Amino acid sequence: MPDCTVPRDLAASSSAWQASLTLGFADDAGTTRLLDKLHYGPLRVQKALYPEDARVCHAIIVHPPGGVVGGDQLEIDIGVGDRAHAFISTPGAAKWYQANGKVSRQSVHLHVNRDAALEWLPQETIFFDTADVVLDQHVELAAGATFIGCEILCMGRHGSGEIFNSGRIRQRSSIRREGRLIWWEQGDMLGGRLDSPLALNGRTVCATLTAAGKPLPAAVLNDLLAEIRADIAADGEHVFGVTQTKGVLVARHLGDDSETARRLMLNVWRRVRPHLLGREGVTPRIWQT
Repeated sequence: MPDCTVPRDLAASSSAWQASLTLGFADDAGTTRLLDKLHYGPLRVQKALYPEDARVCHAIIVHPPGGVVGGDQLEIDIGVGDRAHAFISTPGAAKWYQANGKVSRQSVHLHVNRDAALEWLPQETIFFDTADVVLDQHVELAAGATFIGCEILCMGRHGSGEIFNSGRIRQRSSIRREGRLIWWEQGDMLGGRLDSPLALNGRTVCATLTAAGKPLPAAVLNDLLAEIRADIAADGEHVFGVTQTKGVLVARHLGDDSETARRLMLNVWRRVRPHLLGREGVTPRIWQT
């Protein structure tokens, strides 16, 4: 298995990091293997894990510095080959620190080939006050491919009393199936203006789960949406919604607590996974630490 580290050009080094990670998963007679990995800078992947069975390869992406500062640029490119199934997460929250006058960027490109599956479930992202961040995520699906992705964004550190008073978070997300755009979203959140109904309506945590896979019959879809809504109602009163558009199921939550957001999104994932992937939703061990 190629495992290549690209040496950092010391002549071009500065206080900001440029880091990239490229991963390639492939099906090998019913076993999904991490066959390719190439990294540059402080982005790594831990060894392949198989907590379910050989068909699903779990991989944990780590960022050793522990946080992203102004001017850092991260790029992640993941390919899942025909009939392979990859599950990717992170060991803890991603932290985006003060901008110091520089914009930080993260670009994620996910390619899922024919009849393959990718579950992209990083843990929460925390934006410190004054952070200036651009986030891009683009998913390309081939025929028969399935994608389930989740993000939990925390504006400021609510538990520590830090408010996201200044700074800016720009975000773009898209999903294409066989080249056709089926999901597009962009947002521009400005510190000090998150109380607007057009922003977070005074909340500090927003979570979104998107799932795109085989079309579900109307009756199955209606039952699934009813089950999800019942789960959320049983958990308490939450600002939450779930719907499907153009074959993409979307669940959203607004709140002030990342643990609540995680619990609600995992509930949705557990309901969706058996329908789209034929597998029970067993909470990843890394999410329990």
